[in-house]
Amino acid sequence: MHAITGPVSWPAGPPTDQVAELVRTLELTITRRLDGALHGNHQGLTPGHGSEPGESRRYQPGDDVRRIDWNVTARTAETHVREQIADRDLEAWLVIDTSAAMRFGTTVADKSQTALVAAAAVGFLTARNHNRLGAVLVAGPHLKVIPPRHGRDQVRAVLASAANPPASEGLGRSDLAAAIDRIAVVSRRRGFVAVVSDFAGDAWVDPLARIGLRHDLLAIVVYDPRELDVPPIGMVELVDPSTGRRREVRVTPAVQRRYAAAAAELVEARRLALRRAGADVIELATDSNWLAEIVRHVTRRRTQAVNAQVLRRP
Repeated sequence: MHAITGPVSWPAGPPTDQVAELVRTLELTITRRLDGALHGNHQGLTPGHGSEPGESRRYQPGDDVRRIDWNVTARTAETHVREQIADRDLEAWLVIDTSAAMRFGTTVADKSQTALVAAAAVGFLTARNHNRLGAVLVAGPHLKVIPPRHGRDQVRAVLASAANPPASEGLGRSDLAAAIDRIAVVSRRRGFVAVVSDFAGDAWVDPLARIGLRHDLLAIVVYDPRELDVPPIGMVELVDPSTGRRREVRVTPAVQRRYAAAAAELVEARRLALRRAGADVIELATDSNWLAEIVRHVTRRRTQAVNAQVLRRP
């Protein structure tokens, strides 16, 4: 487990007028756009799944191996899985990275803005099904835990805190591992966890794998296109906002090729780690159509749930 820093420096009290207006605009924009793209009562991110175990049945190809009922399997000598009660009153958690490194962007938005929009979409989709939403926010070494509650007011409170984090420049990388580990401590039952971050480094790999054993897991990877490729523009000064370190680099075509190759290796390693953790993955670039990506994910989950029900029919 990682050392967990208390939220002593996180801004307290009601949000500023600017933050409140931002949250209102986000809610209005996202609600309208999602209503236009999604239809039906079950518009959440986890259709067909729930957090409470139901009756056991025989395992069928395509079933989630995390739901194997080992007691029944041992008694019958045949693999059984637990059905899940429908995903009403689900306990959902958001882990949102608000650290200094997230305030990087070279297109229409920076990573923190893209992450906030993604978190808002997850939050309002979760609230539609009357589920409880909690959050763990991380800014450098600082954490803020918001206990799960029902309703859109809770989503607004989470977004207001995420939009107004404490300063974390020069304090080191975000302790994403500690934020994920905190979910394991405070979550009361199996549920749904969405982690919104750039997933820099690899300290988060083991904690995410552990949390994926118990929860339905969604990883929303936020990145800027310039992190994957940098043009050969000559001498530039690079600054790491997490540590404050500066370095001058002459970007030549050869450096560009080496940089792109190294970035591609990191991306592939990250994807492999997320798959091993059992996470569904949405990758959002700062210049991407975030709505299309989220709707595509929800639609895919719906299709999987319907196909699973068809396969289970006698």
